[in-house]
Amino acid sequence: MKGVVLAGGLGSRLRPLTAVTNKHLLPVFNQPMIYYPIQTLVNAGITDIMIVTGGNSAGDFLKLLGNGKAFGLKHLNYTYQEGEGGIAAALSLVEHFASDDPICVVLGDNIIQGNIRAAVQSYSELRRGAKILLKKVPDPQRFGVPELDGKRVLKIEEKPTHPKSDFAVIGIYLYDAQVFEIIRTLKPSGRGELEITDVNNAYIKRNEMTWDELEGWWTDAGTFESLLHASNLVAETGANNQELIHAAETGVQV
Repeated sequence: MKGVVLAGGLGSRLRPLTAVTNKHLLPVFNQPMIYYPIQTLVNAGITDIMIVTGGNSAGDFLKLLGNGKAFGLKHLNYTYQEGEGGIAAALSLVEHFASDDPICVVLGDNIIQGNIRAAVQSYSELRRGAKILLKKVPDPQRFGVPELDGKRVLKIEEKPTHPKSDFAVIGIYLYDAQVFEIIRTLKPSGRGELEITDVNNAYIKRNEMTWDELEGWWTDAGTFESLLHASNLVAETGANNQELIHAAETGVQV
C-alpha cells in the first residue's frame, strides 16, 4: 500500500499565519504540522509516500523533509497542486504514483493520538473498495456525517443541519485504484470543488465501503482554535503513539 498526504490549500482560516507559509508547515507543539500525518503512515507500515502541496511555499517542504530521513525513510515523493480544486482534485494528482496499488490518504492537518495499523491491515486483506475512519464528536454538524446501519454506511452528508449519527468522517481514507475513475466522473460542488464526500458516496452506492472507529483522540488543525487545541493535546499525551493506553480521552473539540 502507498501513502498520500494532502498538504495543499491556502490555509485562509489561519491568516495572517499563512500569509508567508503553508499551513502544514506551522508548528503543532514541538513539530511542524506535516510531521504528524507522515508519522501516521509510517506507523502503519506504509513507507512509499507522496506529499501533495501547492502555493508559494511548496519548495519549503523539500527543504524541511528532504527524502524523509527523520522518519526512517529512504525516499519521499512530491507533486504540486495548482490553485484549489478540493480534496478529490488534489487526490487525482497521485494517480501515476499509485500505479494500481491501494492507497491510504491522510489530510495534512489531521492529528491522532494513536495509530491506524488495525484499519490498514484489515483493508489490506480486502484490497478493494474503500474504508473510512470515524470518530464520535460532540458537534457532528460541522463535519461529514455518516448514516449507519450496523457496519454498513448508507450515506455521508456534509455538514448536515440534522446529523444522522454522532460520528464524524475524519481525514483518513483507504481506496483502491478505482478512486481515480470515480474522481473523473465528479462535478464541482456549489463551492466549485471536487468533494471527497462525493467520492465516498460513490463507493457506498457500489456497496464497497467499510468503516472502523478510531481509538484515542483526533483533531484537525485548520483554525486558530483547533491549532491551539491540537498543540495542547500533543503536549498532554503525545501523538501517533504505537501503543494506545485506554484511558479517559482528552476530548475532540475542533
